[in-house]
Amino acid sequence: MASSLTCAGIIWAFLSFLCAATSCVGFFMPYWLLGSQLEKSVSFGTFRRCSYPVRDESRQTTVMVEQCGRYASFQAIPSAEWRICTVVTGLGCGLLLLVALTALMGCCVSELISRTVGRVAGGIQFLGGKCSCGEGRGS
Repeated sequence: MASSLTCAGIIWAFLSFLCAATSCVGFFMPYWLLGSQLEKSVSFGTFRRCSYPVRDESRQTTVMVEQCGRYASFQAIPSAEWRICTVVTGLGCGLLLLVALTALMGCCVSELISRTVGRVAGGIQFLGGKCSCGEGRGS
C-alpha cells in the first residue's frame, strides 16, 4: 500500500477522522440541553430528545415519555432556529466526514491526494468545522 501523503498528511488524516467522528457523535446525541420538566430529567439536541411531554387525549392530561428518540418529523423540531441548526450542523458533519474519509483513502492509495487536492480538502474541512461548531452565526 503506497501513500500519497507525507507523515504530516497521515497525522492530519487520522486527526481529521477523530474530529469528524466526534462531531458526528455529538450531533446525534440528545444531550445538548439538560433540564427537568414535570419533575423528570429531560434532555434534547437539534435532532433527538429524551424524556419529553406528550398530550394524552384519552385522559386529557400531559404525560412524560421516558425514552430517547428522534423528532417525528422535521417540522416537529421546536423552532425554526433549531431546524436551521440541525441542517447546518449536519452539513458540517457531513463535510468533515467526507474530507476525513478521503484523507484516510489517501493513506492507502498513491497519487490520490496532490498538493492542490490537499488545499481544497483543507478549505472544505475549514468550512465543515465552521458549520459544525457554530462560529459566524451570531452565537
